[in-house]
Amino acid sequence: MSKAIYPGSFDPVTFGHLDIIKRSASMFDELVVGVLVNNAKHPLFSVEERTQMLEEAVKEYPNVSVIAFDGLLIDYMKEHDISVIVRGLRAITDFDYELQIAQSNRKVSNETIDTVFLTTSIDYAYLSSSIVREYASYGTDVRAFVPEFVARRLQDRYQSK
Repeated sequence: MSKAIYPGSFDPVTFGHLDIIKRSASMFDELVVGVLVNNAKHPLFSVEERTQMLEEAVKEYPNVSVIAFDGLLIDYMKEHDISVIVRGLRAITDFDYELQIAQSNRKVSNETIDTVFLTTSIDYAYLSSSIVREYASYGTDVRAFVPEFVARRLQDRYQSK
């Protein structure tokens, strides 16, 4: 059985993320979407909120689960018998960074972990969570970038600030 993990901060989940999830779900028997707990970042949404939004967004995919994890990704993967990381690439600048991480993960894991790179659909190549947050912070309608329920959560979050 093939099992992969798609890790990220997903703050918030965008249509670009969902494109990668949908395509990965068709490539692997099981796909775990891993919500990263990163103490160095100050996310707009808590880990619990991001996990809930992702669970709602992927509910139509029976082979996709969502988890939150802390620590090294490769440690989580070893504990859960996952050998493939899925990463989305928007531009060549993403590749430079992601290649270094992929090679480091492979080395540290004694060559038991591989990374699969998927280029994002051209429809979402410009899209990032930070762009969505920026627009939403000024009250812009972001439903072209995120599912409607995520757009509402963004609107609620920024109105309460």
